[in-house]
Parts: sequence; C-alpha cells; structure tokens
Amino acid sequence: MKVKEKLLLSTGILFAMIILLTALSIIYVNRLSNDTSNILVANYNTLDYSRKMMMALDNNIGNTTNRKQFEENLRLQHKNITEPGEQELTDSLAANYKALLLHPADSSFLHRARKNISSIMLLNMQAIERKSKIAAETSDKSIFWITVIGTICFVIALTLFFNLPGNVANPIRELTESIREIAQGNYARRIHYPGKNEFGDLASSFNTMAEKLEEYQASNLQKILIEKKRIETLINNMNDPVIGLDENRKVLFMNNIALKISGLKAEDVMNKPVQEIAVTNDLVRSLVQELFTENKEKSETKQPVKIYANNKESYFEKQIIPIKIIPTGEMKEVLMGNVILLQNITPYKELDFAKTNFIATVSHELKTPISSIKMSLQLLENKQLGSLNEEQKNLVDSIKEDAGRLLKITGELLNMTQVETGSIQMSVAPSAPNDIVDYAVNANKSAAENKNIKLDISIPANTPQVLADKDKTAWVLNNLISNAIRFSYDHSIVYISVNEENGKIKFSVTDKGQGIAPQYIGKIFDRYFRIPGTKKEGTGLGLSISKEFIEAQGGFMTVESEFGKGSSFSFYLDTCSQ
Repeated sequence: MKVKEKLLLSTGILFAMIILLTALSIIYVNRLSNDTSNILVANYNTLDYSRKMMMALDNNIGNTTNRKQFEENLRLQHKNITEPGEQELTDSLAANYKALLLHPADSSFLHRARKNISSIMLLNMQAIERKSKIAAETSDKSIFWITVIGTICFVIALTLFFNLPGNVANPIRELTESIREIAQGNYARRIHYPGKNEFGDLASSFNTMAEKLEEYQASNLQKILIEKKRIETLINNMNDPVIGLDENRKVLFMNNIALKISGLKAEDVMNKPVQEIAVTNDLVRSLVQELFTENKEKSETKQPVKIYANNKESYFEKQIIPIKIIPTGEMKEVLMGNVILLQNITPYKELDFAKTNFIATVSHELKTPISSIKMSLQLLENKQLGSLNEEQKNLVDSIKEDAGRLLKITGELLNMTQVETGSIQMSVAPSAPNDIVDYAVNANKSAAENKNIKLDISIPANTPQVLADKDKTAWVLNNLISNAIRFSYDHSIVYISVNEENGKIKFSVTDKGQGIAPQYIGKIFDRYFRIPGTKKEGTGLGLSISKEFIEAQGGFMTVESEFGKGSSFSFYLDTCSQ
C-alpha cells in the first residue's frame, strides 16, 4: 500500500469512528431526554392534579373555591390520560364527584372519590417507577456503547500515534544517513525497504544512484592515480622548494629541492607530523613556526629566509598558502591543509647587493667633489679675494643651492645603503628633547625665513629625557621640518611639539599645507615614492630612511593627513625611565 493511501486510510478510519461516537452519543442523549420528559410531562402532572383534588375534598367540597379547584384539576386530568386504566379511573372519579354534589350528606360518594384519586396516583407512581427503569436501562446502554466506541477510537488513535510517525520518519532518517555516507565516499551503501510504496521506489532510485556512483568511482580511480602521479612529477621537478601539509599538519609531500636543502629523506618525512620533524631540523622549524604561533598578525615586511645551499648562502622568499574549500552541499569553508612555497630570490638579492654597493661607492665618491665645490663657493664669496658683481652672485647662489641639494641626495643614498645592508650604527643614550629640536630648527631657520613661515615650538618644561641616537633622531626631525616647510604655503605656521604620551616621547611636526590624498597615505614611507604630480623636488628616500632610523631605535612613526588641510608626522621613542 502506498504511504499516501495508508495515511488517508488511517485518518479516514479515525475520522469515521469519531463521527460514529458523536452520533451514538446524540442518539442516546435524546432517548434519555425523551424518557425523562415523559415522566415529567405525563405522570408528574397527573400526581399534581390528584394532590390538588384531594386537598379540595379534604377542605370541604361544599365551598365554592374548593369546588372550582377540584373541577379545574379534574378537567386537566381528563386531558392528561397517559396510562392504561387511567381513563376508567378518571371517569369513575367524575361520576362519584357528580353524585357527591347531588347527595352531599352521603359520605360514601366522598370515600369513593378519594379512592379513585388514590388509585390514579398509584397508577402514575407505578408508571414513573417503570419509566425510571427504562431510562436507567437506556443510560446504561448508552454508557456501554459510548465506552466501547470511545475505547476503539482511543486504541486506533494510540496505534496511529506510535506507528504512523515511525513509518514516515524512520525511512527518511535511514535515507538521510545513507546520503551522508554516500557524500563521505561510501558508495557501497544500499537501502532495502519492504513493500511497494513511495519509500520502496525511493530506495530503488537511491540504490541505482549509489551503484552508478560506485561504477563511476571505479572507472575514474585510474585517471585520478594518473593525475596524482603527474602532479607529483610536476612538483618534484620544480626549481623552488615546496612542502605540502594536510589539515592535521602531517607532511603530504616534499619535493626534491626541499628535501635537498633540508637534508632530509622522503621516507623520513612522509605522513609524519611536521612538528616532530621540526624538533630535529632547524630549517623546517623556522619554516613552520608561523603555523604554530598564536599571534596570527603578519608583519608588513617579511625578511627573506637565508639558507646555506649549493655551497653558498641562498635567499628564499617564504609563502604559506592555506588550502581552503567549501565541501559540496555545505556553506562553511574548511581548511584542508597548507602549502609552504620557497621562491629562490638569490639572483635578485645578489643584484640588490651589487646595486647597494654601487650606490654606496658612487655616493661616497660624489661627496668629495661636492664638498670641494662648496668650499670653492665659500672662497668665491670671501670678499678678500675680490668682489662679485650681481650676476656672479646669482650664479654662485644657484651653484650653492644645487651643490647643497646634491650633498643631501648623496647623504640620503648613503643612509639608504646603511639601511639595506643592515649596518646602521646606533648610539642610543639619554638625550634632551630640547637639544634635538634646537638642532633641527636651526638647520631650517633660513628656509623658513625665505617663505615667511613661523616655526611654533611647544616643549613642556617637565618633559623627561628620551632614549635615542641624538644625531640620527635630529636628522629625522630635520627631515620632517624641511618637508613641512617645503609643502607649506608662504606666511603659514609649522607646529613642532614634544610631549609624553603613554610612557613614550612623541615628536610631532604639523603643517597647514596641501596635505596628502588618501590613496597615497599608505605609500609615503616606500623608497623612491613621490606623490604623482608634485612639483617639489626630492629623492623619495627621506621618509623611508626616517622610518628605518626610528624603528632601529625601537620606536615607530605615524602620519595623519587631511587632503587640502595639511599633515602631521609623528614618531615615538622610549623615555629614559623605561
């Protein structure tokens, strides 16, 4: 039987039993109502009439009121004849009453009339008793049949309550479990339902699907193995080291280059937890350390991994690529493993070293002739050697300006080479913030006066000493003030402030110039970066070197700018109390 038919039949039977129970209850209630109504209407009224007639006889029938009462109740009794023999008794009562009226002194007629009334009352009381028995029988019968039908309805409802949900839910639950196993790759799972119904048809279709999936898996297994072999060959022939880990951080593969630089063998690492390998291998430990670090924040600049390989130092750029997928039928992304890729950047590093050395050499060599040019300019300006005309003075000033700019550029290039080679020599010691600010301000007084720019200095009297390299920090502040003056409008103000904030000394330089567009805020500390379209001169190295100098002292730099309203550059260094 179909599930739909079974449901319809079950609910139909239950519905029919409820209708039957309702109809039976109505029938028996009506019967009880009729029986009780017959007792009340017929017999009870007769007793009431008889009682009143008896009272009229007892209270002197010769009285007009009593006679009217008797005759009225007698008339009503004639209309309420319901029992066999009651008509004869009522007629006899009427005859005796007439005789009593004609012969009031004859007490025998009174006695006969009372006897007739008593007989009528007895007859009706017997009828009441008989009808009460009939009503009791009707009540017992109705209780019996209502109980029987109600019990049958209860048994059917209870049977449906326990069996019907299971008949529907159990096959669905088994089907759900089977589908879940199919999704996990158990294509050998089958479902067997007895009977020819919807669930049987569903089981048949499911089994057909599972069988086809099993055949498909078997037919594609060879293709998958071939593709796996192809991928393994491709990975092993890569020139860069590659390490693959599964979701439990077990080693899935390490290509030949990775095995070579780590000094490991394939049989020693395959399917083993990488943390066990890292215990005895320094290189593997440094490569996977990031995976086991609780702090997942990545630094902005990653240092290359230096490895001694091929009888020389080699440099690799490490990249950890998480492998995440969304399983079929699910919504949440799941981590399936990680791939550690090391890109060999040794040739680029060697070129970078060569470039740095070249820049350092050229910058160093340029400083000497530039210094000689500046010295010669000072001699030309000495009036003891002769006076210069106005045109010659303009030429000397122009040469001096260009020589100063060249000297600044070569100085920045030399500082950059120190940064790139990691040879920054810091002499960190307690220093007075006033001395650092005074040096930077004095170095920029002339430039500020040329543009009528006021330098507003704010240093609280109780500012503690700062732990810093005085010369390099003064150079950084000098660079920030110089930039603020260059990018400020004439007759404006450049604000220079020093204050203590969160246990650090904060140096700030704020201008009211054109500011920096939002899209360039994150790039201004990059080397050689200059805001597109700017007409101001510069190498694009000053801010980058400044940031490196501050970070080398354990501090950090920040920038806040609103385009069209100005910029504020700040750097923070530790106080001597820390």
